[in-house]
Amino acid sequence: MSHIERVKEVRAIVEPHYNCGQSILVPFCKELGMTEEQAYALGAHLGKGMRHGGTCGALSGALLVLGAMGFSEEEAAAFIQQFQKRRGDTACGVLISGFSDPDSQDRKDFCNDLVLETAAALDQLTAQK
Repeated sequence: MSHIERVKEVRAIVEPHYNCGQSILVPFCKELGMTEEQAYALGAHLGKGMRHGGTCGALSGALLVLGAMGFSEEEAAAFIQQFQKRRGDTACGVLISGFSDPDSQDRKDFCNDLVLETAAALDQLTAQK
């Protein structure tokens, strides 16, 4: 199963919930040198911008993968810049600020798209290593 297929699969699971960070870390667990359970636990507090509207969990998860795989600070910075260029910001609170109901299907769809987009960019970059 590809990383993207696994991302789609975990985003569809209702219980247990996979936050945006876990939705990146679990499919890339082999690159992290850990099991899916360990990757799930590692990402437990990345959701909702590290639980306070900070850096998007999907971006945080991707940066953990890049670090584990030995990507340089410059490569990580370029990944962050590309994310910001695509989405306009890196902060979860800013990214989802247009949704009056954080539990709405529109907001969930937005985050699902963002996670898939981030996973695809990560998949493309890591395939080069």
